Amino acid sequence: MIEAHHLTKTFKDKKHGVITAVEKVSFTCRPGQIYGLLGANGAGKTTTLRMLATLLKPTSGTATIAGHDVEREPEAVRADVGFLAASTALYGRLTAREMIAYFGRLNDMSDDAIRARIQVLADELAMHEFLDRRCDKFSTGMKQKTSIARTLVHDPAVMIFDEPTLGLDVMTARSIVRFVRQCRDRGKTVIYSTHVMSEVEKLCDVIGIIHNGRLVAEGTLTQLQQQFGECEVEEIFVKAVGGEAALEAAASKL
Repeated sequence: MIEAHHLTKTFKDKKHGVITAVEKVSFTCRPGQIYGLLGANGAGKTTTLRMLATLLKPTSGTATIAGHDVEREPEAVRADVGFLAASTALYGRLTAREMIAYFGRLNDMSDDAIRARIQVLADELAMHEFLDRRCDKFSTGMKQKTSIARTLVHDPAVMIFDEPTLGLDVMTARSIVRFVRQCRDRGKTVIYSTHVMSEVEKLCDVIGIIHNGRLVAEGTLTQLQQQFGECEVEEIFVKAVGGEAALEAAASKL
């Protein structure tokens, strides 16, 4: 389970002073649920996810992952989390199998457990064809599948996906979406960050719309449709973001 309470992250910039990337973001994601974090580039999605994955320390606010506090118990959090970043690099000289096994060892898995887990992941992600090929020969889709497999080799209870289908062809993207859905069906706690409206509509049990670092709308698709009087996710998103922008403009004139 993921619980975020008023998560805030600020950065200091020489030219612009203090920049607030995320401001008082709160939400809950339960086991067997996909929470979709929907927002444009620069909205604060990745910063929020990095705080949850203990890669960034919150300026203020708190978060717990599987009962562990992200600041006080970062090692325990990492043991329970698989975090797929939007941009990850693979070591080109290793094969996919070797890459996954390396991360298994980093998570203190035995060789037998690693071999068994690689077989499961290769089945689920359709990786057998390139499992023993070097990563520097891979297509974008092969690289992404390998990145997902190495992220989830230790079978974590909580999975965080940051733009997992970015730059992929339709068939590869569909296979990854299907895999994420299977993770949810096995009782995993899943956060899925994206700006692809169709993926949110197909996958997510709860949708959080983030804009300028703030969560401006949240609910199931049905709840958001009722709230904004729109059927399509894209129209809901535009109204949610537009409404927030109007409030900001009005507040600046006070």
